[in-house]
Amino acid sequence: MIALTGTPRPALPQLRLMGIAVPIAVLLALVPSFANSYQTLLLAYGLIIAIAGLGFNLLLGYTGLLSFGHSAYFGTGAYAVAFMAQDLGVRSMEAYILCGLALSAIVSAVFGFICVRHTRIFFGILTLALSQVLWSLALKLFWITGGSDGLRVPRPTLLGGMLTYTGGGFPRFISYYYYYVLVLFVVCVLVMWMIVHSPFGKALQAIRDNETRAAFLGLRVRRFRWVAFLISGVYTGLAGVLWVPLNGLTTPDILYWPFSGEIVFLTLLGGFRNFTGPIVGGIVFTFLKTYAVATTEYWQILLGVVLVVLVLVLPTGIVGALAQLIGRLWPQRAD
Repeated sequence: MIALTGTPRPALPQLRLMGIAVPIAVLLALVPSFANSYQTLLLAYGLIIAIAGLGFNLLLGYTGLLSFGHSAYFGTGAYAVAFMAQDLGVRSMEAYILCGLALSAIVSAVFGFICVRHTRIFFGILTLALSQVLWSLALKLFWITGGSDGLRVPRPTLLGGMLTYTGGGFPRFISYYYYYVLVLFVVCVLVMWMIVHSPFGKALQAIRDNETRAAFLGLRVRRFRWVAFLISGVYTGLAGVLWVPLNGLTTPDILYWPFSGEIVFLTLLGGFRNFTGPIVGGIVFTFLKTYAVATTEYWQILLGVVLVVLVLVLPTGIVGALAQLIGRLWPQRAD
């Protein structure tokens, strides 16, 4: 429980942080010009998973609630895309996003209303149980969801049909879709930054640190937690929507509890006490998992070893360790 009391904060002052963030954004924009299609594809996956990590960390890092069921909202967004493509013949990415966000908001609002009445392990078990209900439905209702075979999703049109990819040209699709994801990723980062540094975000941290004192100050604890849960679910649902066109297939696996575990893993990998931790964790985890799967059939064991070493050696995650290193080498530059 001690780990959950750290205050998520940037490792550097805001102006200095912007001086770092802008060059990184420019570098990300230049990736397709010097990286091959496969590397660009992996980075796009990483940015998408980082969006899910940002949403998850609003609960874990800023609200102090550990969820084991975020696969439910990721899967809701993904299946919204699959159903629209399969049953309605919709090919617009913007329509996918609108519908996916709406359904993710509904599911997260209902699940959040049930879960935020409890905290600690009870909250985690409830989120896990509810996500497994959706997984069971997706697996058993195979005449609707395709069961374990899943539903295939063709490449969508982008920017209101201005860019279409009905035929070949996969590298071209990856390049343009990468920029599409990158723009949404930047928007999500900016919005989340404003949320966590707003009075609402400060209230969440106050509730996390001392729920009783926050209630005495007049904060409606359950309402604040529910809103945080809703925002977190919408972020994760958006990640699910963006993930489907790259994968081309939606299966019940993304609703299963190990996928929720991966979201927890990447957040711990990057560091949940820092705003940028889930971003770094999402990108690093994507490449780590990809190369682990390609290297050995026992990749789950490899990732498990990485997690154990991470907890023992880098309890604050990659970003937290870098911040501590900067603080030791250049104390005047540490926050």
